[in-house]
Parts: sequence; structure tokens; C-alpha cells
Amino acid sequence: MNGKRWMRWPDSWFDDLKSKIENPKSVRLSVIAFVLVVTGAVAQAQQPAQVPRIGFLAAPPLSAIAARMEAFRQGLREVNYVEGKNIIIEWRSADGKLDRLPALAGELVHLKVDTIVTTGPTATRAAKEATSTISIVTTNESDPVGSGFVASLARPGGNITGLSTLAPELSGKRLEILREVVPKLSRVAVLDTSTVPGHKRMIRESELAAKAFKVQLQYLDVLDSKDIEPAFRAAATGRAQAVLTINGAILISQRTQIVDLAAKNRLPAIYHHSLFVEAGGLMFYGVNILDLDRRAAIYVDKILKGAKPADIPIEQPTKFEFIVNLKAANQIGLMIPQKMLARADRVIR
Repeated sequence: MNGKRWMRWPDSWFDDLKSKIENPKSVRLSVIAFVLVVTGAVAQAQQPAQVPRIGFLAAPPLSAIAARMEAFRQGLREVNYVEGKNIIIEWRSADGKLDRLPALAGELVHLKVDTIVTTGPTATRAAKEATSTISIVTTNESDPVGSGFVASLARPGGNITGLSTLAPELSGKRLEILREVVPKLSRVAVLDTSTVPGHKRMIRESELAAKAFKVQLQYLDVLDSKDIEPAFRAAATGRAQAVLTINGAILISQRTQIVDLAAKNRLPAIYHHSLFVEAGGLMFYGVNILDLDRRAAIYVDKILKGAKPADIPIEQPTKFEFIVNLKAANQIGLMIPQKMLARADRVIR
């Protein structure tokens, strides 16, 4: 008919249909089964995708690293994550009390976060001891290999990856800058926290630089905020002519006090973090930490998409900054050479 061919249905189909019509109960069961299958498929299709949850573990108070947190958020936005919409961030801070870090790390593990982002070596150590399965992204590691966090920069080999600050190699440059600012520099007080992972290598690099410049270093261990004032008294007793700081969460959290004491004792100081200069300190030379925090989001994105931290190389910084605060220089009566100001990436006047 009209060129069309009729399809002949198998006799078994008609027999099956006849039996269902003769047995209403069978029909009802078939309909119910069909509805359940369709309903389940629709519900599964409509179920929202699980929102990734990441932990952010910091040793200093969150208020002290607000700029770093915003840089990390910015990095997340650049890879299409918006906090509270398609990603959840569990912010945790030890408020400068390092003994709280293990419990906070354990709390993030208990929450079963997808990855943990750490802001420094002490936080990384706590996270590493809390889990060997959840991935950890570091943002500020001075010596990830020497600290035992990774097997190598190229092949981390475990559950930790991220970014290194190359802080040990910067000690020599900071001493060189102090020598150019302080005539006949011979004695420098070094504020340090000996319990920070990577401490030994930073000390070793500082000593090599000091030997080359014929400068004597006076190490002052700051394990608690109450150690800061005694450290400056010891620096005065030791006739220090300048101050240099080495990485440590306690130092960052107490940066305002340190900057004030350096000014009170009329000691030129160069710091390991730009936050000190923002707080009124004299000079900073080092890695652009905010850039590292922003780039940490790229690592988070890779891990959430299935990459294994063991296979993601540790990134070394390529962006460095030199900042001079002329207000601080005037406060202690120090003249900064014009050639130094010309080399500065930023001058605070």
C-alpha cells in the first residue's frame, strides 16, 4: 500500500499482550516497574553534582593573611571556581599557636575534604602527619625536599605538591642589600624559628653568605611571641647593626611588634615577607607570595580534575620583589642610596 511494507509482529508478542490483558495484576505490576525505572532515571539526571570541598590550613591568624586568602580566591576564579557557588573552602587557622595545627589538620581530614591547601611549612607538616591519602597543596615551602615533604621537585612522589619559595637562596641577597644600606656592616641579628621545617638549610645558606661578606650573624630563636622583646634586647647587647628575619608563622603574626621594636632600637631591617613592609618595616626582598597563593589554585584545579600530586612537579618562583619604605628609613635617620631606590620595584614614601 502506497509503497509501504507492513511489519509483521511475532506471534509471541501477541500472546504476551493477550496474557497481560487477561491478567490485570500483571499489567499493573509492569506499569509500576516502568514508572519506577523512569522516575529513578529522571531523579538521577536531576541530582546536582557534588560541590568540591577544600581545606585551607594556616598557622598565622586569618586576619594577618587576608591578602593571601584573597589572592587564592582570585586564582580560583581564574580557573572558574567561585567560593560558595561551585566550591566550598573550610578555612582553619591556628592563630599563631602552632600546637593547634595538628588538631586543625585532623579536623579537615575528618571532614573528608578533597584537598588541603597549606600556607607554610609548619602547616604542611601538620597536614602531612594527619593524612597520607588526601592531597596537599603547599603555597610557601622554603625547602620541600630537605623538609622531607617530597622526594624531588620534579617528581614529588607522595600526596604533596605545590610551590616553593626558594627562601634559602635569598638569604645572601638580603645580606647584600643590608651591606649596601648600612656602611661597614659587620654584625646582623637574625630572627628565626628553629622548629620551622627547612630551618637548617636556610641557616646554612645564611652562614655561607655571611662568610662571603665577612658579616657575623647572631641567631635569636623566636619560638613564641614572648620571645620577641628578649630577642631585641639580646640584639642590642650583641651590638647588632641590622636585623634580618627568616620564615616563621610567629614572626608574621607578630610583625607589627617586630617592626616597632626595630624602629625603637634604630635597627635597619630586611624582612622575608612583604607584610612587614606594609606594617611599616624598612625593606623586603623575596618571592611575591601573593603570586604563589594565586597560582596554588591551578594545582587545586588539576587535582580536582583527577591529577595525582605525586606526578605534579613542585613549582619554583620566577617573580621577585624589592620594596623600600622611606617612611621607616626617615624614622631611624637612615639614608637609602639613590641606586637602591632605582632598583626597587616599589618605594613607599
